Amino acid sequence: MAKEAKKERFKVVYREVKGLVDEAKVVLIDLKTGVNYLFVQSGYAGGLTPLLDENGKPVISEVDSENKEFFE
Repeated sequence: MAKEAKKERFKVVYREVKGLVDEAKVVLIDLKTGVNYLFVQSGYAGGLTPLLDENGKPVISEVDSENKEFFE
């Protein structure tokens, strides 16, 4: 039997890197929920947080039904 390809849960939609390992900013989309996250790395430290709109609610991108169904 052929093994089913592993599907990634998160998609990188923006990447900003300064230096080789000094600082990075990455925006990810959760392909199941559509929620956007910001990951920031500086040296050996890093953090992840959901992106929020002007009302304090999570930014949610449209996710096609094929991706949603895969993770259910």
